[in-house]
Amino acid sequence: MNSLKTKLTLLPVLTLLLTSTISFSQEGHVSLNQDQNIAVLLDLKKEMNKNEHDSDRYKIQIYSGNRSAAQNAKADFNQSFSEWNPSIEYETPNFKIWAGNFTTRLEADRALKKIKKKFPSAFIFKPKKEKN
Repeated sequence: MNSLKTKLTLLPVLTLLLTSTISFSQEGHVSLNQDQNIAVLLDLKKEMNKNEHDSDRYKIQIYSGNRSAAQNAKADFNQSFSEWNPSIEYETPNFKIWAGNFTTRLEADRALKKIKKKFPSAFIFKPKKEKN
């Protein structure tokens, strides 16, 4: 009788030990191998999304006029204000220098205050959305 009682007591204990051993043996290591171009594509996607929302941002126009003067103004601006990347935009019949990509009007106003010391005709604007 004692032997049967001992076996019945050991059976749940052995079952518990076996179950816990099996469940802990399920741990493993997963490594992800992906093409390096995926990171490049993700960066391109971020850049495209950023550009889609450019119309929600403010820019500062530095110059509007002929091409050679626009190129000179861009170079001059780049030398004085390297933190805001200027670009040349063409809107018939003028070449324009636009700088910055400010998320708030306050941020653009602060930049304009500095820029106006060197480019007094500069002003803030929001680019129009291009229609496809």
